[in-house]
Amino acid sequence: MKIYTKKGDKGETRLLYGDAVSKDSIAPEAYGSVDELVAALGLVRYEQKLPLEAKEHILQIQRQLFVVGAELATSKDNRTKLKPNETLVTDSMVKTIEKEIDYLTEKNGVPDYFVVPGENSISSKFDWCRVVSRRAERKCVAWKKLNKVEDTKVIVYLNRLSDLLWMLARDNEKEWTSSK
Repeated sequence: MKIYTKKGDKGETRLLYGDAVSKDSIAPEAYGSVDELVAALGLVRYEQKLPLEAKEHILQIQRQLFVVGAELATSKDNRTKLKPNETLVTDSMVKTIEKEIDYLTEKNGVPDYFVVPGENSISSKFDWCRVVSRRAERKCVAWKKLNKVEDTKVIVYLNRLSDLLWMLARDNEKEWTSSK
């Protein structure tokens, strides 16, 4: 089997259930941004000093992002085919992230100032993942508006995930560097 199909050579791609769209349309933009986040998280997961438990947690997030991507890669007409937690983002996915944020908030508190990224490799990479997540969220807002999709949790999920990534960056720092 060859990795290339040549089907996209003319600038089109297929969505999850076969609908053809231009590669520069909003769905590929949105799920492409989520794919970037999956790859960015892979850079964090690779960190040798990151505990195994944290690596497994990141892998779980990466897998959930494939659920996000699947939902984004589905046309509005095919949304009824989506399966919760497999190809459709659910409230339970959001609640899990909220619990993790609450745990880290209780553990570390929250600074009352802007934090400058860069104390170490791990926290810097988490901060990078956070900004990639925010960009993906913005693309998904455009996707939702353009496709008039009202029954999605994708934006909420990405919004909470970016908050979690920010908290994970702070959790991996000894001191927080103030922007002032």
